Order: sequence, then C-alpha cells, then structure tokens
Amino acid sequence: MILTRRVPKLVSGAVSMVVREVVDEDLSLQDALSRDYANLSAVARLVVPRIEERNGTSVNLQSVITALKRLRSRYAPASRTIFQVIAESTVNVRTDVAKISLEKTRKTIEGVRRLLSEHQEDFLQISESLTAVTIILDEKALPYMKKSLGNDYLELESELAAIIVHSTEEIIKTPGCAIAFYNQLSRRHINIEDTVSCYTDTIIIVHMNEASGAFAALSELISEARRTNDRREKLHR
Repeated sequence: MILTRRVPKLVSGAVSMVVREVVDEDLSLQDALSRDYANLSAVARLVVPRIEERNGTSVNLQSVITALKRLRSRYAPASRTIFQVIAESTVNVRTDVAKISLEKTRKTIEGVRRLLSEHQEDFLQISESLTAVTIILDEKALPYMKKSLGNDYLELESELAAIIVHSTEEIIKTPGCAIAFYNQLSRRHINIEDTVSCYTDTIIIVHMNEASGAFAALSELISEARRTNDRREKLHR
C-alpha cells in the first residue's frame, strides 16, 4: 500500500489575505483591477503559483477568483470628490533642480535662513525632520549652499526636475488626492526622488530623464478626470 501525503489547502479567509498581499505588491494587477479590464480567471491562474510558493500549501482556483472579486472595490477608481479636485488641477515642470540633505544643526538652520532671505525669487522648498534638513532648490543656488554650509552634507542629488501639481483649496480637506498622483507615476514605473506639499501644491521630484514621462502621466490623469466629470454632468442633465 502506497501512502501519499495530502498537501493542506488554505482556508477561505487565509486565501483572501494572501491574495491581497500578492496584489498589493503588484501595481500592474492593481491597475487592471481598478480599471476593470482584468480577466479574473487569468489573473487567478497567474497568482496561484505565487500563493502556493509563499505558503507551501495548495489553493483552490475558484477561491482565488472570489478573493479577487472582493478586492476590486479596494482598488476602485477615485471617488467623485477626488476626481473633481484632480480635474481642476494643473501641472507644470521645473527643470534643473537639486536636492541636498544636511544634518540639522544650528549652523544649518542659520544657513537655511540666509538662503530664504537671499533667494526669495528662486525655486526653494525646505522640509525638516528631527535630525536632518532637506532643501530642494534651483541648481544655480548650489554653489551658494556649499560655500555657506560646506561640503558636509548627507545627500546631494542634481539633474532633477520638480513636477508641480497645483490644485484648488478643496485638496486640503479631500483625502486621497495625493496618492492618486503618486499611483499614476508608480504605474508608469517612475521613481519619485522626493515629494512635499505646500498649501495647494503637490511637488514631486524626479530625475530629469523621467520628467517628460511624469508630466505626461499626470496630464493624462487630469484629462481623464475632466472627461469623467463631463460624462457625469451629461448624465445628470
């Protein structure tokens, strides 16, 4: 008599949890689910090996399909309010930008104050943590920074571009707008070097060689939001 060891199967709740983990790690699957163009059976067959490898257990294909159906709402397109904010936004690009991070000291703070007073007309964004100060500025101001603060910096990046999304004041009290901008770039595999928000502006720093792609991606997002709003208005007339 030959005995075979049965491979345990994941129970329904565990399947849903692991499917969500797998999809959370794959932006392409998220996009397919959010835009509702995914063939769920095909997606399920794609992720089943990942699930079984991760957990060392077999999984029922239909259970994965059911979990994917439930997940679609998690990655659903932005709400009407978010679409409205995005539709009323504009996007601009500022090239030849640099980023410098310095240890937060009295000397650094004093240098930043001088920089603010002497370069008011230049592009300048400053963010501060408990231990460091990061300055995003026009590259032409870098020599001044090095002369004023020396070369003892934590990080220095040049040949960057600032993608500036200007929105209405509604963005301040509408959660989810900024992540819509970030997701749009992530789906195009555009790396975000840094980001900061300033009142109604969302500023995203990318490398110069990705600036045109980032601008096109965000412009497409805004255009799609405007088309969606137009369709909704026509339906309610």
